[in-house]
Amino acid sequence: MAEPAPAPLEVTIVANDIGPEGGMERQLTELIGGLLAAGDRVTVVSWTCSLPAHPNLRWLRVPGPARPFSLGYPLFLALASALVRLRGRGLVHSTGAIVLNRTALSTVHFCHHGFASLPELSRASRSGPAHRVNAWIVRRMSLLAESWCYRPGRARRLVGVSGGLACELREHFPRMRERVMVIPNGVDTERFSPPAEPREAPASGRLQALFVGSEWERKGLRLAIAALAEAPAVELTVVGAGDADAFGALAREAGVADRVHFAGPTTDTASWYRRADLFLLPTAYEAAPLVTYEAAASGLPLLVTRVNGVEDLIRDGANGWFIRRDPADIAARLNALRADPQLRREMGEAARRDSLEYSWARVVERYRELYAELSR
Repeated sequence: MAEPAPAPLEVTIVANDIGPEGGMERQLTELIGGLLAAGDRVTVVSWTCSLPAHPNLRWLRVPGPARPFSLGYPLFLALASALVRLRGRGLVHSTGAIVLNRTALSTVHFCHHGFASLPELSRASRSGPAHRVNAWIVRRMSLLAESWCYRPGRARRLVGVSGGLACELREHFPRMRERVMVIPNGVDTERFSPPAEPREAPASGRLQALFVGSEWERKGLRLAIAALAEAPAVELTVVGAGDADAFGALAREAGVADRVHFAGPTTDTASWYRRADLFLLPTAYEAAPLVTYEAAASGLPLLVTRVNGVEDLIRDGANGWFIRRDPADIAARLNALRADPQLRREMGEAARRDSLEYSWARVVERYRELYAELSR
């Protein structure tokens, strides 16, 4: 006699935003889509939610401003916590330290305690004093919220999106050591794939490097721009939100303004990967940069610093290189790839093959297994 189908799961997912832009936002989009496809019921508590309507999806919008985040964060913390207490259903799954309620699990995409060990870095989107003050306030609140939320009385599991991030969680929250686990992000290897035809060389004949992301200071865009001064046959396209005026001025000072192109934010990053010859991200800190996995799936050689998540993907010298946060080192790798088209092709093919190990279907499966375990 056939076993009965398992009962649908009921889960409340709390996040700031859910949509196509941003690594965390895309991870949540894929997870919730997979849960709905499996017949589960999902309540979303968030500022924004770009998911299509579904009979098993309920969205509870958190009112209030998102910016400045020093104001939006505490308002979200209070209002989302109230919504979860009054209208949440089933297991509560938070995305980081953003609700005061007890949770079944919290998926951590960024460890503020880990980032605080790099005091020379700031998450300010611009360099003005108001932005620096806002970033300082947010950092202090984030550290306090993590200390409150990431302890045995508040969360039953902490899920790091990379092995390196899980190590940070165990280090900074030792009482949760046995409750930390890893579920890595996936990548859509159909959407992010190499172009059907070989990439056409641009009219300039220059190698096309691609940088994708926001928080440009932390992610090393300044270093990437400086490296172009020593790599004259390379152009850099920047996709994402940031202070284009300030970084454009840096490009002019370095004498490379004609080779740095600011494309702005977009929901169609896949097309930009297909136009590029390589992916460049000299970042100082990451939890698990999804853009690196997307670049790999798109068949690009990877030039990325040795940070959390990237260590799980890059095989140094095979599908890319680990780079230092040093313009001379970055330039040397750019020039090496410019001089050797066969090496670029082989690294890109290896990156594509390695990306196939990471599927969103497996991510959804592992979360459903964890939900079922925590429901018992």
